[in-house]
Amino acid sequence: MYNIKLYNNIAKEGLNQFNANYNVSEDVQSCDGILVRSANLFDIEYNPELKAICRAGAGVNNIDINTCTEKGIAVFNTPGANSNAVKELVFAGLLLASRDIYHGMEWVKKESDNPDLSKLVEKQKKRFAGNELVGKSLGVIGCGAIGVQVANLALRFGMEVHGYDPYMSIDAAWNLSRYVHHETSIEDIYRKCDFITLHIPMNDSTKNTINKESIAQMKDGVKILNFARGGLVNDDDMKEALDSRKVAFYVTDFPTNKLASHPFVAAIPHLGASTEESEINCAVKACQEMKDYLENGNITNSVNLPNASMEFSAPYRICVIHKNVPKMISQITNCFVDNSNIENLLNKSKSNIAYTMLDLDSEVSQDTLDAISKIDGVTRVLCYKQ
Repeated sequence: MYNIKLYNNIAKEGLNQFNANYNVSEDVQSCDGILVRSANLFDIEYNPELKAICRAGAGVNNIDINTCTEKGIAVFNTPGANSNAVKELVFAGLLLASRDIYHGMEWVKKESDNPDLSKLVEKQKKRFAGNELVGKSLGVIGCGAIGVQVANLALRFGMEVHGYDPYMSIDAAWNLSRYVHHETSIEDIYRKCDFITLHIPMNDSTKNTINKESIAQMKDGVKILNFARGGLVNDDDMKEALDSRKVAFYVTDFPTNKLASHPFVAAIPHLGASTEESEINCAVKACQEMKDYLENGNITNSVNLPNASMEFSAPYRICVIHKNVPKMISQITNCFVDNSNIENLLNKSKSNIAYTMLDLDSEVSQDTLDAISKIDGVTRVLCYKQ
């Protein structure tokens, strides 16, 4: 029986991935896995049985990744599961920034009680005239699951699209249209584009990517969209640029007190992934990742451990989380002094962490497991049976 603790409501379509061997509840205490969306997990206690935390979404800022890695707890997310929902809202943002829909709607509401509204509309609509997207240049900073979809769709709107991502994955490269101009420096995006949209993670190196210095390199009247993370934009510098009209319009899914009321800001209450379809997709993917790891030791979309999967080729499996250092594999295999034979072996690494999967023809003794656990650099040993 596997015990799964829920920290948020998870769509039933996801929970239906679990069979009768799973006890899934908010009341679970000693759990094998945690399913979470937005709840803050920095202050939780990690029981010894906890093996995995799955975030039904992309961002993992609510999870203490370093502590989980130290304890050998795999942390998963669901990249791409909400990409269509975010992509659609980005295009709503593009239209809000290009056509003065935002101020036009505000004006209509203000005049809603005026009996001459229909006549006023014809006289006042020129105040809210905007521009079409066709022929305009869009800079996509970050060509991951969402950025690729935004870039490809923008082409269909007749935009000239420029993409920048020094860490683009092979899958993303395959999915990105060949008509997207590949820029090798972020400064080229700043210099060339009428619209700039952010699709990068938030970390120490990306914080305040949009600041006074970067804005100074942009076109006058540039329009900026942020549907990635709030900290990517420096609020003070953005306000100054909006006041001077260097930035014509800013659309963000992350409202702040400094910018929410600004007349040239469209602040959306973090609705990027808030669709029924997105929540279902994220829940299903998270539960599938959790199930595959707890039952088979396979890792897909982990943020702190390397991706590693293989078919069961023998009745028993051992998976070892350890430091990525020389001679670790030989130390692990040398522990098999009993009759167990290694039928298959897979080793994957991610920075200074590695993961080794061993399929065995017979069950391993506790002495062998203890010997592996005592190897310097081994964080955790997991056992599976087919």
